[in-house]
Amino acid sequence: MDYLKESLPVIIICEESQLGIFSTVCKVLKAVGMFSQGSEDCAHIMKKCFRALCCKGPPPPRLEYDVVCIGLTGSGKTSLLSRLCSEGTETVVPTTGFSIKAVPFQNAILNVKELGGADNIKKYWSRYYQGSQGVIFVLDSASSEEELEIARNELHSALQHPQLCILPFLILANHQDKPAARSLQEIKKYFELEPLARGKRWILQPSSLENIEAVRESFIQLIGQLEEKDMEPGRV
Repeated sequence: MDYLKESLPVIIICEESQLGIFSTVCKVLKAVGMFSQGSEDCAHIMKKCFRALCCKGPPPPRLEYDVVCIGLTGSGKTSLLSRLCSEGTETVVPTTGFSIKAVPFQNAILNVKELGGADNIKKYWSRYYQGSQGVIFVLDSASSEEELEIARNELHSALQHPQLCILPFLILANHQDKPAARSLQEIKKYFELEPLARGKRWILQPSSLENIEAVRESFIQLIGQLEEKDMEPGRV
C-alpha cells in the first residue's frame, strides 16, 4: 500500500493523456483508503475540472461574411478599410479595379470587396455583387452638390438592385471631420433614405479617420445585422 501511495504522482503523470485519468486515480485512492465508498461525486467533479482545464480544445472559428463596399472615388473607402486593418494610409491611392480585405473583429471576419468608384468602373459594379451578404456604401459628406447628387443616384441604384435590395446596408457619411461636412440629418433628408429604404435593413453612421473606433463600432452593428437569423425587413 505504501508503494501505491508513493507511486501516485507517477500514475497521475502517466495517465494525463487519457480522458479517464480521474477514474483511474480514484480507483487507486480507494485502494489505499484515501477515498470513502461514497466518493463517486468527487471523481465526477475532478473529471469536470480536468475537461475545463485541459480539454477545451481550440476556440471555434470566427464567422466570415462577404460584403461589397462601394462609393465614389475620393469618398474614403480604401483609407477607412486600411485603418480598420491597422495599415497605414500615407500611400493609399484610389482603387482602380477592386480589392479584397479581411477585416477582423472579435466574433467575425468581414471579407470586404471594395470596388473602385471611377466613372469607367462604376458601370461594372453589378458584376461583383453576386455572393454578397451585406453592403457598405461610403459617401463624402463634404463633397460638392454635384458629387453628392451622383452619390445619391448610385446609392438609390444599389438599394433597388435585385442582388442587393434584401441585404443589410451600412451607409457611412464619411469625412465628418471636415468643416463642410453635412450632418446625418441633412444626409438622410438629401438622400431620401426614409421613403426609399423603408422596409429595408440599413444603418446610417458618421465616419472619419479621426475617429476610427466609431467606424469599428459601425461595422460591428453591420455584423449584428448579418448575424440575425430573423430576416424580416427592419431599420436601425
